Amino acid sequence: MTDTAIDSSNGSDHDEPEGVIRRVLARIDTTNAVVLPLLAFFSALVIGVFVIALSDIDKLREGDVGGILTTIKDAYLALPNGAFNGWRPINETIVATTPLLLAGLAVAITFRAGLFNIGGTGQMLMGGMGAVYVGFSMDGPGFIQIPLGVLAGMVMGMAWGIIPGLLKARAGVHEVIATIMLNFIAGSLVLWLLKTDMFGREGRNDPISKLVTPEGQLPRLFGFLDRPELRAHIGFLIALSAAAFFWWLLERTTLGFEIRAQGANSHAARYAGMKPGMLIITSFAIAGGFAGLAGASEVLGTQGRATQGFAGDIGFDAIAVALLGRSTPTGTVLAAFLFGALQAGGQKMQVDTGGPIDLVLILRALIVLFIAAPLLMKAIFRFSAEAADSGPSFGGWGA
Repeated sequence: MTDTAIDSSNGSDHDEPEGVIRRVLARIDTTNAVVLPLLAFFSALVIGVFVIALSDIDKLREGDVGGILTTIKDAYLALPNGAFNGWRPINETIVATTPLLLAGLAVAITFRAGLFNIGGTGQMLMGGMGAVYVGFSMDGPGFIQIPLGVLAGMVMGMAWGIIPGLLKARAGVHEVIATIMLNFIAGSLVLWLLKTDMFGREGRNDPISKLVTPEGQLPRLFGFLDRPELRAHIGFLIALSAAAFFWWLLERTTLGFEIRAQGANSHAARYAGMKPGMLIITSFAIAGGFAGLAGASEVLGTQGRATQGFAGDIGFDAIAVALLGRSTPTGTVLAAFLFGALQAGGQKMQVDTGGPIDLVLILRALIVLFIAAPLLMKAIFRFSAEAADSGPSFGGWGA
């Protein structure tokens, strides 16, 4: 009788809300490539509430709690509306997602090899220059010119990506230093090329390339709607195909296994007969190919020409995409979609609420911060730090 009462008492304790929440949090699989990013996104949204409130100084001073809550609601409703509510928002989300996904894969593949690729910008620039040359120097037919342009972008990106791989494998130069310096070199090289007769547009003094011919432009995804403002192109399908290739490479090939082994423990990989130097070079070559495709998609699809800054900050945003996606194919795709949606939705949020567009940058920074800080996530959600800490690992400066 006593045992039954005790069991009944324990059962009632477990049924209390705090007990249920505690058990749910204890069972969260934080090593999953989706769960932890979702928790990080939720945490960033919560802190974003305070950022929005503090940005509305007038209502804050007046103590207009209702007005502040309305502003927060409008801002958070504007984000999904601006990203998915209609053809134009969906189009802008896809346009923003395409280069982020390809550049994110360029970072993710090196993360899986235990390396850090900050050279996405330079690889994009060189890939874009290779693609734009094919784009304006030929005039069809499209079924030949477009694949050649995309291939030229990928090859140029790979060639630029091999350089830090060789420096790391053969000379011991740390990839962070090499890739950062190569970004500057690529930027200066692109500026010089755009001022030459080969690339520069006639009658223009500013650094801008010749226009890609109509036959060389990537076909529009929504061309059947006959709406010229819908800029999304088949580069998005190329990006999804690249993500599928990334999954196949990692999960179904010997090379992918060796890359993962190199990233997990380079000493064990060497002891098992693998060649770390060749794996480093190969990983950077593949990364450069992904980033080169990102550059090709921008010049052949979105912009139709090359400028000195056509890569923008995509190469650095890609680091956040790969971190948020936990360097997995599915996670990287979802992270690129999220960042693309935030970028598209942030514009509508600014128009509808007058709020700062910087809120989107703050949200993205907070998401990455939570992903990179397992102890902080432990304090917030009360799960083990060991379970949370499943991100990429890197060698030291002398590795």
